[in-house]
Amino acid sequence: MSVSSASLFRRDGYVVARGLFDAAETERLREHYMTVRHQSPRKHEEAGVGSDTRDPLRRYPRLGQMHRWDQTSLRWLLDERIRDWLVDLLGAEPYAVQSMLYFKPPGSRGQALHQDNFYLKVEPGTCMAAWLALDRTDTENGCMMVVPGSHEWPVLCTEKADTKVSFTDVTVPLPARQAPVPVPMEAGDVLFFNGSLAHGSFPNTSTDRFRRALIGHYIQAEAEKVAVYYHPVLRMDGSTLKLAVSEGGGECGVWVDEDGEPTIAMTGQQTVVRKHE
Repeated sequence: MSVSSASLFRRDGYVVARGLFDAAETERLREHYMTVRHQSPRKHEEAGVGSDTRDPLRRYPRLGQMHRWDQTSLRWLLDERIRDWLVDLLGAEPYAVQSMLYFKPPGSRGQALHQDNFYLKVEPGTCMAAWLALDRTDTENGCMMVVPGSHEWPVLCTEKADTKVSFTDVTVPLPARQAPVPVPMEAGDVLFFNGSLAHGSFPNTSTDRFRRALIGHYIQAEAEKVAVYYHPVLRMDGSTLKLAVSEGGGECGVWVDEDGEPTIAMTGQQTVVRKHE
């Protein structure tokens, strides 16, 4: 990792590691998860499944915590290249807590803006994501969108999202002068981002292109608590670590106007909890 990558991460809350996984590796992972999906339905699928629905996400529901039953997922989650990037970005050893796979076939809704630590509830500190593009991603097939600099915000109180374009029903509000920016990626690129960074994805408006992504969530070594869904916690050598369980929702931030400038005030409470998202 270059010095410029580290400085970009500190400034913006995210950075893309271009070509971290080569074409052959990426193709093998893509084929592996398509094979997994076309096997019999699993309890690990995060959304309902059914071939007779018009919703593409019902036919290709996301997978969660695959590393608990799939060795390919476990090897990827603990991959040395991801570990090295996380150490360089965090300045500390990471712990692994979650694996996810999004298929996002043509016609799929996107995901409204959110902050990962709203769900993981890491204390102290926050979480980190490693988001591997298994396909070329752009605005047509639903690439990631991020709000640069929002990693400096606390966890915000959520509001209702438009479920016509988002498969999740909550989002974080943005002040008027803030806007998300797209992050186009090539297959094999990995997007690393801070758990407080506001991010989401566009709908897949293409007619024939998947936007598959493999995601790992991690926490820093000084973390003492994480939400129950993310236990057991793994060291990057695969051994388990016992941490405390974060309970419920804590204080969250709301936007207020202070002398004509949007400012975050810690006056709210987290009332919506989606432990699987």
